[in-house]
Amino acid sequence: MSEDGAGRPVLVGYDGSPAAEVALRWGVEEARLRGLPVTVCHAWHWPYPMRRPDEETLEILRGAGAIVADEGVRKAHALLTGEGVRRARALAGQRGGDVEVRWCLERGWAAAVLLQASRDAELVVLGLRGHGGFEGLTVGSTAVQVASRADRPVVVVGADTAHDRRDGAPIVVGVDGSPASEAALGFAFAEAALRGASLLAVCSWWDPSALPGPDRAPFVRPDKLRHEAIVRFDQAVAPWRAEYPKVPVETRFVVEKPRHALLDAADGAALLAVGDRGIGSTPQTLLGPVTQAVLQQAPCPVAVVPAPAR
Repeated sequence: MSEDGAGRPVLVGYDGSPAAEVALRWGVEEARLRGLPVTVCHAWHWPYPMRRPDEETLEILRGAGAIVADEGVRKAHALLTGEGVRRARALAGQRGGDVEVRWCLERGWAAAVLLQASRDAELVVLGLRGHGGFEGLTVGSTAVQVASRADRPVVVVGADTAHDRRDGAPIVVGVDGSPASEAALGFAFAEAALRGASLLAVCSWWDPSALPGPDRAPFVRPDKLRHEAIVRFDQAVAPWRAEYPKVPVETRFVVEKPRHALLDAADGAALLAVGDRGIGSTPQTLLGPVTQAVLQQAPCPVAVVPAPAR
């Protein structure tokens, strides 16, 4: 944890949905590992645009929201104080003392409330799809909006991908040379060090000019392009190896489309870290195409990391 982040909480979006329950479990454990408070955040709003509600109705809605937020706080305390949890941590020799649990209850759409609250947070943890989604929706709009606009890492957890934190499993990070992937690389190394895990850095090289056949571009030496990419990949990882010498690191350079390479590497991983927008993405896009793909399909939680502010 950086000195600038001292005391800032892990912010968990909570609406009582199955994905939010798993996100809460993930966020509480992350706060314990980092020695930070955890803030359980719930947004409430009047969902019908055709009529302005009276104050009594709004107070009822706020009361209902307070019940949800209070339930999240109660469950966070239970995760931190359960006797079985304490015994397991003591046997494993895991560190981490008391964690302060806070709550945040605000009126507004969930994405707007979470983005506002995230300004004072160290990182944000969300479920992949909350109660607002419809059947068949893979990624909720709140997860996409927060992950694409937050100025700090956002971890998106699916209800079926994180029933435990997969202790001992590696941290996987996608590297493509973009500013956001550099930030994701630093985040992934820090997470691996925090958990005592290994790290797998994946660089996918997919250049149509390197393909055999008549469609290959003229005057192109694919072997040279590939060699240069491998060298730059190693150069990107090297400073982080030096900063975190105790983290076991494997680098994997593959000739494959990025989304396929990352999804394959994430199978069995504890966490997949990616930049919010990689090479070829524009500021106008909510998220880069590879990031969107892994959010929808990754078999583990995904950390979406923004590029540093300029």
